[in-house]
Amino acid sequence: MRRAATPGSPVVVKIGSSSLASASGGLDLESIQRIVDQIDRLWEGGNPAVLVTSGAVAAGLSSLGLIERPEDLPGLQVAAAVGQGRLMERYFTEFRERGRVAGQVLLTRDVLARREQYLHAREALEHMLSIGVVPVVNENDTVVVDELKFGDNDRLAAIVSHLVGADMLVILTDTSGLYSEDPRLADDAELLTAVRHTDGILDELWRQSRAGALGSGGVATKVVAARMAAWSGIPTVVTDSSSGDGAIRAVAGEETGTWVEPHKEALTARKLWIAFGLPAEGVVVIDDGAASALRSRGNSLLPVGVLSVEGSFLQGSSVEIRLKDGFFLGKGIAGLSSSDLSAARGRHSSEAGGVAIHRDDLVILR
Repeated sequence: MRRAATPGSPVVVKIGSSSLASASGGLDLESIQRIVDQIDRLWEGGNPAVLVTSGAVAAGLSSLGLIERPEDLPGLQVAAAVGQGRLMERYFTEFRERGRVAGQVLLTRDVLARREQYLHAREALEHMLSIGVVPVVNENDTVVVDELKFGDNDRLAAIVSHLVGADMLVILTDTSGLYSEDPRLADDAELLTAVRHTDGILDELWRQSRAGALGSGGVATKVVAARMAAWSGIPTVVTDSSSGDGAIRAVAGEETGTWVEPHKEALTARKLWIAFGLPAEGVVVIDDGAASALRSRGNSLLPVGVLSVEGSFLQGSSVEIRLKDGFFLGKGIAGLSSSDLSAARGRHSSEAGGVAIHRDDLVILR
């Protein structure tokens, strides 16, 4: 499975707050220097690298006289507002000392949810890479309400990987990779050196992490991010941030961390946008016959196969598609509003006034 990134192709490297924070709660300058060194070496080696970084909240703690991360949303937003500038100042200084120009890119989910802005973000990132500017990407935590949770930048890194057409996503974390169980609690926890994005072990890790069995929930977001990248045809490596060369070894194709094998054929840009750029506004639950038709024949989703509709949404909204047991199947753009689809479920499309989701607006992910 494992391979090196193609020479000349861009790569995306993500580093999390836990890898950047010092024991006192602020930024660990040695950690900043280690990641900047690796990004610089990747550029020197011919792979233009994008850095997706967390750490704004951690950077703001010392300025605010705080030891621990705030638990309330306003406190987190203030810490992010104070810390974002300090974080970028540190990065800009370190890159400048290595003869590189870095540029700050702040993104939010709603920017990526708008097709036009999604394309503008891609153009900006691609242009930065083409002229030798290192993009340093973070989520705009000061204005985002529900995205200050640990690990969200994992998903952002996967989206950025698609935006720049990356050949590899490297997620640097405070463990050696993904384990079969929490290595802090289980002596026989096994490091997963290589998995396919469809492997059931990832489903189990996601479930355990969401339930709190694997700690803070960071494992769940890494699984989601790896699968998002996989549908862009991009492999992911989850590896240790403390070694100082984890990203270098991953891009070189060496054995390090966990390799997640991607899908053989990438989705089109528009379908990737539907799958991962648009937040779902509702859920359409379908029967087994409809699921089979979607999976094997690539049909549109017809109202006759709809069992129930959850949430309130308009025609043209993004919705999740699930089976009656809750199994997530994919996403799509609704051809009918939630009220119209609820009234039309179980009926033929000629009587219902249209299809539930047209096949051109449908993405089957599982």
